[in-house]
Amino acid sequence: MTDISRFGPELALLIAAGLIVVVDALLPILGREAWAKRRVISAVLALAGVAASFAWSGALISADEKGPAFDGMIVIDDFTLFFNFLFTGIAGMIVLASIDFLQKNRFQAEYLALVLAAASGMMLMAASQDLIMIFVALETQALAFYVLVGFLKDARSSEAALKYLLLGAISTALTLYGMAYLFGVSGETSLAGIAQFVSTADDGSRSALVLAAAFLAAGLGFKMAVVPFQMWVPDVYEGAPTPVTAYLSVASKAAGFAVVMRIFLIALGEGLISSDWANMFAAIAAISMTLGNVMALVQTNVKRMLGYSSIAQAGTFLIGLAAVAAKDPQLELGSASVMFFLGTYAFTNLGAFIAIIAISNKVGSDKIADYSGVYKRSPYLALGLAACLISLTGIPPTAGFIAKVYVFNAAVSADLIWLAVVGVLNSVISAYYYLRVVMNMFTGEPEDEATFQPSVYLGTAMVISVVGLFAVGLYPNPLIQASEHAAKVFA
Repeated sequence: MTDISRFGPELALLIAAGLIVVVDALLPILGREAWAKRRVISAVLALAGVAASFAWSGALISADEKGPAFDGMIVIDDFTLFFNFLFTGIAGMIVLASIDFLQKNRFQAEYLALVLAAASGMMLMAASQDLIMIFVALETQALAFYVLVGFLKDARSSEAALKYLLLGAISTALTLYGMAYLFGVSGETSLAGIAQFVSTADDGSRSALVLAAAFLAAGLGFKMAVVPFQMWVPDVYEGAPTPVTAYLSVASKAAGFAVVMRIFLIALGEGLISSDWANMFAAIAAISMTLGNVMALVQTNVKRMLGYSSIAQAGTFLIGLAAVAAKDPQLELGSASVMFFLGTYAFTNLGAFIAIIAISNKVGSDKIADYSGVYKRSPYLALGLAACLISLTGIPPTAGFIAKVYVFNAAVSADLIWLAVVGVLNSVISAYYYLRVVMNMFTGEPEDEATFQPSVYLGTAMVISVVGLFAVGLYPNPLIQASEHAAKVFA
């Protein structure tokens, strides 16, 4: 039962997903009135599952019930619990942001069940301590996202889903190649067993380990959306339903980083190749930031712009990861900076996409030009989106500013001053396209003078995001302490 208890947060989401589908199938029996409320009933069940998962994680902390489960395949530690809270929070926000979208879709229960299934897979990714379990968790969330991306079933959504599926299959193959090399050279699938081999390996194993690290970085780079594995991002972000785009941009990216941190900091953190993969991630970080920001400058579609922006932001995350191995004493600072950045990014990017959902639904377009004068039509939404874009730029007093200072500090402390400089310069570049949208909303003239407001669901999610990004910006200590506590797992 101890194993089941430690698997409880994921289990709560999976049970809720199953209940949503079963209850939806039974609603016609209960009458027309129950069927008319199916969207709200499914959403309430989904939010109840999220709340149960969140509470279960809290109960594991209060009962001090941390440790391995299922013969060490997964582990409940501070790192796992940090991501459990992050993923359940994101899933709850996505459920709220999707209620309006589901009004015109008849597969409402299936959509919400897939959202919860993806969240459970991502939580397993953060908890996994074995290559086999990591692969199972990766595919659990990937299969759910393949379906969610194509949920609109129109030409653009179907094209996005096909591209995501095909490139996802390639990334899976590359990940498996890396895992196979690690298993072949070490004879182990557990991360602890691989770490023990790597710490005592000689130069004869160096080539195989470098090749394994390269394959794993390539395969998981797809999940993190970093260059040169980012080619799917703009089309998928544009074609997918906007709530799914928000989910991909925040949760899937965070899950990719969680797995990378588990593998590279535990299995490959000490020994022959730690400096090799640190240099590799530093180079990828610089290229991702630069390419993402330069491409975002010329975008006319706000979802594509945020797609390229997310590539640049992923490069900023990688600065912290590169700082981890560049200098041993920076292990906790570098890994904590990545987790803190992921936490602040959740508030910021979710808030931006929630505002985009509400605005685009009213103006009927995702074109930046069509956001002209939005402030005159909906001041609440314009101010909310502006706050999120300012946070993405890294301007105080928002959470994004604290996050960038934290990660740049990790780079400087690890003697990666050049990478911190590249990051600062890219933040300046990003200000142009982020603030261009803000200026367009506040100074442009709207084509239609009719005012509008978001629904209660989108409005609630928007308030949570904006309050969160300012709360962390003004008082970051709780999230910093949580990140540092979780990072001690790798010490």
